[in-house]
Amino acid sequence: MNLFYPFLFFVLLFISSAFSESSVGVGHNLIVEAPLEYRIGFRVGGFLLENDQTVPKYRVALSIEAIDAKFACSLLVFLGDVKVWDSGHYSKFYVTGKCLLEFSMDGDLRLKGPNGIVGWKTGTSGQGVKNLQILRTGNLVLVDEQNNVKWQSFNFPTDVMLRGQQLDVATRLTSFRSNSTLFYSFEIENNKVSLYVNSGKLRYSYWNFQPTMNRSITYIKLSSKGLLLFDVKYKKIAQIPSQSLQPLKFLALKNETGNIGLYYYSPEKGKFEASFQALNRTCDLPNSCKPYGICTFSNTCSCIQILTNDKKSSTSSDCGKGFSGGFCRDEKAEMLEIDNVSSVLKGVPETVNISREACSNLCLRDCKCAAALYFSNASVGAAECYLYRLVLGLKQVNKGSGFSYMVKVRKGIGRNHEMHDVKRWIFVVVGVFDGFIVMILVGGFGYWLFRRRSSGLNS
Repeated sequence: MNLFYPFLFFVLLFISSAFSESSVGVGHNLIVEAPLEYRIGFRVGGFLLENDQTVPKYRVALSIEAIDAKFACSLLVFLGDVKVWDSGHYSKFYVTGKCLLEFSMDGDLRLKGPNGIVGWKTGTSGQGVKNLQILRTGNLVLVDEQNNVKWQSFNFPTDVMLRGQQLDVATRLTSFRSNSTLFYSFEIENNKVSLYVNSGKLRYSYWNFQPTMNRSITYIKLSSKGLLLFDVKYKKIAQIPSQSLQPLKFLALKNETGNIGLYYYSPEKGKFEASFQALNRTCDLPNSCKPYGICTFSNTCSCIQILTNDKKSSTSSDCGKGFSGGFCRDEKAEMLEIDNVSSVLKGVPETVNISREACSNLCLRDCKCAAALYFSNASVGAAECYLYRLVLGLKQVNKGSGFSYMVKVRKGIGRNHEMHDVKRWIFVVVGVFDGFIVMILVGGFGYWLFRRRSSGLNS
């Protein structure tokens, strides 16, 4: 998620309503208009509802935003300046000219384009709905005359979980990276909560939290003190606690990093801050570097570089050049081995008690396999092989840790003289940044010590 959503809403039209109200009845409408020409970064909208709690308040707005050379219309819920719910999270509704939020007399809430095309609706027509309300919990609800909830935003989670919100097993939060086919998900599974990176039908876990004794989860709930996990008997079986005395406001899945955090509001600073984050080191994030890039000990990225036939090395903007495409089975490909490199992407081992060569051959025989991770621990007699269709989340690990990462490349890549020491050259690239930083630190300390001694002699 974008933790802060900085834009100025301009109210174009209100019909019989002020946005200071926490409830509106059927028959209310709100219109926002887009400019005739596309403008990058354009956002415009009107506030419809606001609850009566202290700062930060929940507000409901109708918005038009410039996205991918088009204008997307959506109904939004904000907590202060943080967007916590979006009707267009999964499917954008693109409009030209204007967008209408229509609360029909038969109780359906709809977004409509200039030609009357319905792009989103609650589907509550004929259910006796009378009012749209924003509750103190941030839940946007449609209720009947007896105040029975007929529809609620809490049933349609996006990338934020609010305090008091409950998510059942098999539910997930999703967050989409800009200009990317990858997206992240926070998923409630039977015996754990997990973070996944997704690409098409591919999905790999990179973090999880499990209750002790492999107990089953029925649902999770965010309280003021942490994320609570419950079993089928409504008994709390585990908790991810907040590390702040301030009450939590929400859990968020960030769209650029794939990290989750628990957030509270700091009255002194006037902003939201994280009291817990699942991943605290840069290299533990799945997209800390681009595909075919390695995150080093100094939190810098280095490509797994090879020289192509034209003797030009791949650049940081195209780390995958020379690795994928145009080859498949073992007669056209071979595995390039990189010691002391692992992947944050987790998975079930393809096989155990296997040799490194056999692990390599498993990937070579699989046309969809792009890389393999081999782990060997001689002290306990363990050997595991993991196959990957994505080369992502690579990070440098300590020498002797037992990890060996193998990437599929064109056959013969290392047969000529220039290619002979390709593996050793790769590690020069990976280690050069760390060595450079160490040299700077040592040199700086030596200079400071020299100046201090000189100053002492002069005095």
